[in-house]
Amino acid sequence: MAKLHSKPQIHSSSLNFLDQLKENNNREWFNEHKEEFLKEQALIEVFADGLLQDLNVDDVIETPSGRKSVYRIYRDTRFSKDKTPFKTHWSGSFRRATRYRRGGYYFHIEKGNSFIAGGFWGPSAQDLKQIREHIGFDATPLREIIQSGSFISTFETLKGEQLKTAPKGFNADHENIDLLRYKQFLLIRRFSDEEVLNERFLAQATLTFKNMRPFFDYMSEILTSDINGIEI
Repeated sequence: MAKLHSKPQIHSSSLNFLDQLKENNNREWFNEHKEEFLKEQALIEVFADGLLQDLNVDDVIETPSGRKSVYRIYRDTRFSKDKTPFKTHWSGSFRRATRYRRGGYYFHIEKGNSFIAGGFWGPSAQDLKQIREHIGFDATPLREIIQSGSFISTFETLKGEQLKTAPKGFNADHENIDLLRYKQFLLIRRFSDEEVLNERFLAQATLTFKNMRPFFDYMSEILTSDINGIEI
């Protein structure tokens, strides 16, 4: 079986299947090609298993297997104007263990739009308040991380949705207003199709995740302690 003998890498057949799915995004075609889908999904699960194994070398991941990390191909169309039933990308995520390890890892494989990402997509109101309090008090540790050579070479800059004005409780001329406006805190590195299909992509994806750790460690610390460093 493909899952038993495949190396943990992305195969061109997996991207080609997505191309076919984009052209035939309907249940009838999908059911006729279900066996092909299962074969390609198994290859993606092998890749995800490789990622999980590498992540657990330097981190503690709660997600039990690569298979469990991979998202379903079926779209939830209940509240969407787009009623096509299937996603046209492969994706998955890994959850870090315990409340003391914040931040999540995500991979997205799609021809012309593949990326490795991580961070805080939808922080709760309480978490966002706490992050802003720490940034407002002293943003130096965060700036040192996002201005480091490894961060810039990997992610270029911190990304995510931002407020157009100052958040409640902060003046528009605050010295750290550029960071205080963030509502999301995302780290994203994009890859070309050639890079994704290279046998070294697993190593590059793992390195990308590893370079997120200083940011995650900072966020984990400030989300589990007050501005005086006392655990909450």
